[in-house]
Amino acid sequence: MTIEILVPHLPESVADATVVVWHKQQGDRVEKGENLIDLETDKVVLEVPALETGILSEIIKKEGAIVEAMEVLALLEPVNSSTSMDVKAEEPAPKRADVDDTALSPAVRRLIHEHHLNPSDIKGTGKQDRIIKADVLDFLAQQKEKEAAVDKIIITTSTNSQILREKPAVTSPLVVEDGLRPEQRVPMTRLRAKVAERLLQAQQNAAMLTTFNEVNMDAVMTLRRQYQARFQEKHGIKLGFMSFFVKASIEALKKFPAINASIDESDILYHGYYDIGIAVTSPRGLVVPVVKDADQLDFAGIEKSINGFGLKAREGTLSYDDLKGGTFTITNGGIFGSMLSTPILNPPQCAILGMHGIKDRPVVEEGKIVIRPMMYLALSYDHRLVDGREAVQFLVMIKECLESPAHLLLNI
Repeated sequence: MTIEILVPHLPESVADATVVVWHKQQGDRVEKGENLIDLETDKVVLEVPALETGILSEIIKKEGAIVEAMEVLALLEPVNSSTSMDVKAEEPAPKRADVDDTALSPAVRRLIHEHHLNPSDIKGTGKQDRIIKADVLDFLAQQKEKEAAVDKIIITTSTNSQILREKPAVTSPLVVEDGLRPEQRVPMTRLRAKVAERLLQAQQNAAMLTTFNEVNMDAVMTLRRQYQARFQEKHGIKLGFMSFFVKASIEALKKFPAINASIDESDILYHGYYDIGIAVTSPRGLVVPVVKDADQLDFAGIEKSINGFGLKAREGTLSYDDLKGGTFTITNGGIFGSMLSTPILNPPQCAILGMHGIKDRPVVEEGKIVIRPMMYLALSYDHRLVDGREAVQFLVMIKECLESPAHLLLNI
């Protein structure tokens, strides 16, 4: 009985998805639970596993296709898991026109079959031009070198950073004009398109303004040096800077609730909880997973949450629930060397905090010039909801919490 492989139910507010890559080809044997295909939405990448062990008899939706929930992706012919059969049962390996299949050794036939090669493309060096195993391996190595050379051209000449991060599902051929000015047209990924849409929305629909301040990170850095080893031994994770900023932000949000609010048409929606979005990079681009109820977590809990999100982002396993919601966002451009920037709002949130690089700079303390590790902070906010006075005082409070961490530890 043929089994239909269907598009799973998509997350709320997601209308469709794009077929990114098939991990199996038509005619391949698959095992129950094995991932067959990756579907990309504008939020997450979904994996579709095989429901039973069998043969992938027909692929209906090709890579690059737009699909909706419960559409048929492919057909699977179930078989007994103990049944032994070739990977391509209905598609025998191509034979070399001038060489009988029996002239190939079992090892050579297996290599040709596994890599879907045409024996006529391989030059034999054995007796009577017979193809030997070394010939197949040399041929495969040459093919890899050619692919690597093309990838190198793309990476070193393209100004599109998306090409550096991932291979697109559908691309145009590499066009080289006079060998000097190569170009390649790459479709924008769903995530990149959604990010572009939301950033444009933020600029068009909000009265966005940014205020700046600077913070002396000496006290936080001293605490980290003093307790890092004990913290890591007890909690199994390093004490980073982000947990201090999350804690400081929550204290400031409690004092200035408008910055933790959002605008819903003509109403102001005040949130009585603190879900903090942490901007992280992934191979697909920028994503903002949310630490839910961050005010209920201690430093170790925050660090573990952020570390877990970073790992999921790199592996492409963030779920829709990981990205859902958020009342305030923190982004750290300092890890890339940024000294100062104006972060863009993450709608419908009305504020975002930007962290930057820590640099030793001369500052005046008690009439003396001293060297201190300083960081610039930037708070972008929606002026329709947040007054300038509130924004400035909010940033000052974060500065005070970080320069005197006792505020965070003693809740004063």
